[in-house]
Amino acid sequence: MNLTVFAIGSLDPYRGNPSSPLSSYLTIEMGMLMCFLMVAVFSMRGGGAEGTDRGGVVLGTPPYRIHTLFSVECFNYFDWQTVGLMNSFRKARQPGPVTRLLSCTDQEMKNYKGMDLAPTLRVPSMSRHPKTGDWYPAINKPAGVLHWLKHSEDAQNVDWVIILDADMIIRGPIIPWKLGAEKGKPIAAYYGYLVGCDNILAQLHTKHPEFCDKVGGLLVMHIDDLRALAPMWLSKTEEVRADRAHWATNYTGDIYSSGWISEMYGYSYGAAEVGLRHKINENLMIYPGYIPREGVEPILLHYGLPFSIGNWSFSKLDHHEDNIVYDCGRLFPEPPYPREIKDMKSDPNQRRGLFLSMECINTLNEGLLLHHASHGCPKPKWSKYMSFLRSQAFADLTKPKELTQKTLQMREDDVHKQVVEDAPGKPHPKIHTIFSTECTPYFDWQTVGLVHSFHRSRQPGGITRLLSCTDEDLKEYKGHDLAPTHYVPSMSRHPLTGDWYPAINKPAAVVHWLNHVKVDAEYIVILDADMIMRGTITPWEFNASKGRPVSTPYNYLIGCDNILAKIHTRHPESCDKVGGVIIMHISDLKKFSLLWLHKTEEVRADVAHWSKNITGDIYESGWISEMYGYSFGAAELNLKHTISDKLLIYPGYVPAPGVNYRVFHYGLEFRVGNWSFDKAKWRHLDVVNKCWSKFPDPPDRTSLDTSNDEFFQRDLLSIECANSLNEALKLHHERSKCPDPNTPVIQTQKTPDPPPLISQEHVKTTGEVARSRKSEKLENEMKNESQDLSPPAEMNQTFSSMRLMIIALWAFAFCGFALVMMVMISARKGHRKKSKSSKYKRRSLSSGLWDRNPEM
Repeated sequence: MNLTVFAIGSLDPYRGNPSSPLSSYLTIEMGMLMCFLMVAVFSMRGGGAEGTDRGGVVLGTPPYRIHTLFSVECFNYFDWQTVGLMNSFRKARQPGPVTRLLSCTDQEMKNYKGMDLAPTLRVPSMSRHPKTGDWYPAINKPAGVLHWLKHSEDAQNVDWVIILDADMIIRGPIIPWKLGAEKGKPIAAYYGYLVGCDNILAQLHTKHPEFCDKVGGLLVMHIDDLRALAPMWLSKTEEVRADRAHWATNYTGDIYSSGWISEMYGYSYGAAEVGLRHKINENLMIYPGYIPREGVEPILLHYGLPFSIGNWSFSKLDHHEDNIVYDCGRLFPEPPYPREIKDMKSDPNQRRGLFLSMECINTLNEGLLLHHASHGCPKPKWSKYMSFLRSQAFADLTKPKELTQKTLQMREDDVHKQVVEDAPGKPHPKIHTIFSTECTPYFDWQTVGLVHSFHRSRQPGGITRLLSCTDEDLKEYKGHDLAPTHYVPSMSRHPLTGDWYPAINKPAAVVHWLNHVKVDAEYIVILDADMIMRGTITPWEFNASKGRPVSTPYNYLIGCDNILAKIHTRHPESCDKVGGVIIMHISDLKKFSLLWLHKTEEVRADVAHWSKNITGDIYESGWISEMYGYSFGAAELNLKHTISDKLLIYPGYVPAPGVNYRVFHYGLEFRVGNWSFDKAKWRHLDVVNKCWSKFPDPPDRTSLDTSNDEFFQRDLLSIECANSLNEALKLHHERSKCPDPNTPVIQTQKTPDPPPLISQEHVKTTGEVARSRKSEKLENEMKNESQDLSPPAEMNQTFSSMRLMIIALWAFAFCGFALVMMVMISARKGHRKKSKSSKYKRRSLSSGLWDRNPEM
């Protein structure tokens, strides 16, 4: 059992006065201590329920052991912050022990006076880096955490770790599971200025820049996650600190361009490396001076910035060398009183903001007052401010705060943290799948293949084909029954400019569908017609959420990194190179779709920037304008994608070991031995309406060479894709009541193929990607992407023991009786000594250490 006991006598340095509020408080404290010790005895004997919260969780027992850490150095500046944090730690009734990680050199320790300010683990100082000689004290934070993990016994007896900064005030208990923390998914506060998560800095310092979260301040994580993270946190801090070439403000957001926030990036990049996906909360922590959102009750004040109340102000930097902890009777300047603050602002939220600022400095001063008293300082003179700090009004203002529902709300764009859990009895959000085609045989056989695979994959929800046709095309069209269809006016020939660009039909069709159909789905999955589904594509599996779509990488969209993005979006830093499979919340799609269309028109019209070195289009024809329209439109709304290469694979590519790809995208030619398939060769052949037509059968798997496992797995997937297409055609022909297949039918082999677009001898390298571009130019295709993540794990918090509950109730009943008796005895003694007490009070008020302040 972890048990941290603070000296209760230090809470009331004036217990010589039997009638003082603090003396009565001491009596109750002693009674509570007795109760606590009795319950502890029962707990250690296996028959108590010590620390049981309202949810039945036994705090301090696995898996509910909490430990709080904060990092400081051997300076006065951190000592007064420590006093304030420790005072708030006790007031907030934060569960579990706390450890101050004290980074000091041997020379500094000789003169250091503050070892008793908090439970402390001394940590070797890395302010001056032992190898590089670089002066960077902020590195002591990850270095201290790593030292604690390696050398502290507490680190072996804990489940959850809370990491705070010294310049914080705790307002209420921080309980990891109540905040929503999970193993692999820590809770963190939002640090939006860490722009290096979105630019080249992240690409340089982490293999997973798409996982970089702009977080810091409050960190709540599982001990196993911290063990994995800590070494990487330290090494990435060293790495970013050494990267002086990228210290500039436009890379880091550091207005001083000094590399001072390298440790923050070290944390974000380290977490990205080990796969931690944060649940980001903007409500738990607030800077004094900021206005809280309506209904939000912050449980942490971070006074890292200057703040003011009327003409009064406070900045921690003004007290960098302040010896206030060791100067008896000295406090920080007193702020305005509650009655004065009420007259300053009429808006309730602005007034709450001022009250938070007042609470912050008053909690600091209260901590200093108690610290001075516990170290033998003389009693301070009476003043209105001293009286206020001892009043019931102040006690009520600073009592532990309860979490509200709005406080627990995560950031809307923090999708991978706000996943719908795959839990029994918890309904999943509704899904609908859409894809865009045109009225041609080429898209018809692709539709047959996709719709067949959709049903075979057991994809939830429905599917809709967005069919773009002219009136003339519709008169001759035969494929109305191939899929559930929404008809869309064709924009292949732009109605205003006359530009021939069929690819624009995709965003135009999505806009039309949203404006003409009542969509009863929360998430939309957008696919291309030339895809085969192998499994379900769901937001809860791939961590899609509102404000954070999921997609797959299209790294050739180099226009995201150059002048093209700067011309066509106000937020080029938010441009993601994505496409293909898209999972998006319906509210995001409604806001985004029109921008997708408009940005496509913009880029298509920007002929001056069609060149290969700007767009990546080797044919410099503007054919991938729609892809840029998507990326630039999303950037305009700051829609950041979760990007993964583990959901989609091109047949003919070597699969990653162990990955269960959900989609084949056969946009490129692929081959198995002498057999090959290129969809472009089947552009004008009507295999859907000619009974029993099919594609050439791929080789049998038994004929494959198994000597190279990578090539063997690649060929198996290629065969699977081709067989899926032929199976879909066969079933379609059966439903169409074609004649017996044993009778002579039109054989597709007799139909001459168009000339190959690309030499068959080309290998699948960069040249093949070039081939795919050419196919796209001829076929009006779009490429896409998505992400594979693990579904969130659930925490089992079931504790049921009638024996424990009965003994606990008995223990607390006995304690309650003891408390009542103590209070009655105390009151009786006070009545007997009433006259003596009154005389004592008069003497105390007229002389002594509580004399009236002449300045008041």
